[in-house]
Amino acid sequence: MNDTNKFPLLSRISYLMDEQFRFPGTKFRFGLDPILNLIPIAGDMAGLVVSAGLLLAMAKKGASNKLVVLMSLNILLDATIGAIPIIGQLFDFFFKANSRNIKLMKEHYLEGKHQGSGKNVVVTVVVILIVLFCLVCYGLYNLGIWLWSLG
Repeated sequence: MNDTNKFPLLSRISYLMDEQFRFPGTKFRFGLDPILNLIPIAGDMAGLVVSAGLLLAMAKKGASNKLVVLMSLNILLDATIGAIPIIGQLFDFFFKANSRNIKLMKEHYLEGKHQGSGKNVVVTVVVILIVLFCLVCYGLYNLGIWLWSLG
């Protein structure tokens, strides 16, 4: 049984949001998500609500905590970077959170992957965020020193 038989509505919504359209003469596909993202704030929120709805539906269907955490990370990354003007629009054409989440769902239900609590994933993400925060602070500190030395 494939994911489209088990969760047809979720698969169709994901396809609509991430892969419904194709650039003529190419194999590159995109959906409503990058189009909606052209509308400031409201477009970003609409995409986030749809993705969160898909996640909630998966959680209700008995997805493991680890799967929910991994899917949440995809949605969070898509919403965070997607909210940046210009870069976010381009990012949404290539990072297809809903399609990634359907793939994770398929791996979970068909291959038995992504089982467990997801605590290790959360800890890893927190450590990465702390390291990135420290690097940004260090960079800003050095930029401040450099700018101070110019003045």
